[in-house]
Amino acid sequence: MTTDASSNYAGVWDTRLGFGERAGVLLIDVANAYTFEDSPLYAPGAVEALPHIRRLLAHAREHAVPVMHTCIRYQAPGFQDGGVWIEKAPVMKTMVDGNVHAEFCDGAQPQADELVFTKQYASAFFGTSLAAALNAQHIDTLVLAGYSTSGCVRATAVDGLQSGFRVMVVREACGDRHPDPHEANLFDIDRKYGDVMAIDDVLAALTRQRTNDA
Repeated sequence: MTTDASSNYAGVWDTRLGFGERAGVLLIDVANAYTFEDSPLYAPGAVEALPHIRRLLAHAREHAVPVMHTCIRYQAPGFQDGGVWIEKAPVMKTMVDGNVHAEFCDGAQPQADELVFTKQYASAFFGTSLAAALNAQHIDTLVLAGYSTSGCVRATAVDGLQSGFRVMVVREACGDRHPDPHEANLFDIDRKYGDVMAIDDVLAALTRQRTNDA
């Protein structure tokens, strides 16, 4: 007898992590490439997620929650820093300095005091100083939002858990080019690598943290 996915995973892959002592927000690759219709990376789900990303960002800043960002940049014309991934996904060659698609989305640009990690691969941890920066700020809980759910968000969630952090993914603030991989990866992250949470619940948790820190 077959069962639905939630029932199949129940009691095996459904433990909740919850927030730890101190959270930080990481916005992953919130770039025009995913929201401009003339971009080969255009993802309708990213457009839908952008207002929620802006809301999360504003709330974090208001409550003095550490905010960090990632962006993807390659060195043209050779793209050697993209390694084999550029061979697999040449569409990523749009992410170079001077291309408007590589710029941060309006309303989600980093402030001067917010860290920006430049990466060449999917995970925000791979080849960057993200883990060291989180440890230095005594952050044990990483709130993730951005693009795309099945790519860089998922890869960062997996590496975040493997690096010893509690991973919280904001459901409404992630987007992909098709709802099927979006939902499938949210389900998988929630069952194995972190907690997928509604934005209202995340904002409430961040507010409580700030109240406790005061």
